[in-house]
Amino acid sequence: MSPILLIIYQLKSHWRLFCRQTTPKDTTVDDPQAHTPPAIGPFKAAEPTCVVQHTATEAFVCSVMAAIRSPATPLLLACSMLAFVGSLHAGSIAIYWGQNGNEATLAETCASGNYKFVIIAFLPTFGNGQTPMINLAGHCDPYSNGCTGLSRDIAACQRAGIKVLLSIGGGVGSYYLSSREDARRVAAYIWSNFLGGSSSSPRPLGDVVLDGVDFDIEGGTDKHWDELAGFLKAYSNRGKKVYLSAAPQCPFPDAWIGEALTTGLFDFVWVQFYNNPQCQYSSGNTKNMADAWKQWTAIHATKVFLGLPAAPQAAGSGFIPAEELISHVLPIVKRSDKYGGIMLWSKYYDELTGYSSKVKHYV
Repeated sequence: MSPILLIIYQLKSHWRLFCRQTTPKDTTVDDPQAHTPPAIGPFKAAEPTCVVQHTATEAFVCSVMAAIRSPATPLLLACSMLAFVGSLHAGSIAIYWGQNGNEATLAETCASGNYKFVIIAFLPTFGNGQTPMINLAGHCDPYSNGCTGLSRDIAACQRAGIKVLLSIGGGVGSYYLSSREDARRVAAYIWSNFLGGSSSSPRPLGDVVLDGVDFDIEGGTDKHWDELAGFLKAYSNRGKKVYLSAAPQCPFPDAWIGEALTTGLFDFVWVQFYNNPQCQYSSGNTKNMADAWKQWTAIHATKVFLGLPAAPQAAGSGFIPAEELISHVLPIVKRSDKYGGIMLWSKYYDELTGYSSKVKHYV
């Protein structure tokens, strides 16, 4: 007997008691497709409509039994199994914001309800004696302290339970760490101007305290990033935890911050599975992506995210249509305990396609 049939056989004689116990008589259910069977009366299966929801184990068992008694058994059983598997490693969406003045405001981005992490991009100038400077494209002018008004938006995001991080580096910038002491100075600047410290001059984003720092290092040098991460993480001892994230390229290990990622200091790693054909998904072929994902989920980090372009024009290659992400890719990456969700580049491109809205219930 197959494992699935064995489970069904074992559950079949107990389904009435189990489902009655998990559905109180007075419970009001808003979504008739998501609730367990009524406590009294014969069990009636729902119409064979496949709506995948992140349900609890009890709801899964009851829906399996509904499928067994339904003339549409194969479809309903498949949907029930998919719902249960989807609930095992539910993830969230991280989005980069700040590099296109035509995208929604930061407050609107957080109010959409689609994201759990918003990464403000970028601080592209720092290190090696340079005066650090943020660049948020057309959103505000940092040279005239015009970005301090974002403090209100950031605070609103944080009240909604969204972590807001500052991304340092980027694909185009002037950043370079010349020594361990240089890394210490950069960490002190970031702490004083974006995290829990204080500065004698106006802080670029106002007085709000960000949740952490993202390393999007794509140039400069491959040295001293581990030391910068260590100095930043040490500021967690002064109160609010400093989260660290990184956005390496999918070829393993990353050429720039591969060494830093061995420290175990990073909470979130959103790997860029685009612009790298050798390790990204392509036209139904998951092997290269799956092999690289396996390597990345073996690193010492809390959660690993699948980084994707939110629209075809957001990257040179690597865009995955929403339907293929749901059917071909997510079932593979969600097998890992390290799976944290997906990262999208970027908010502007997400608005063009509505990508996050299409996939958020499956991530």
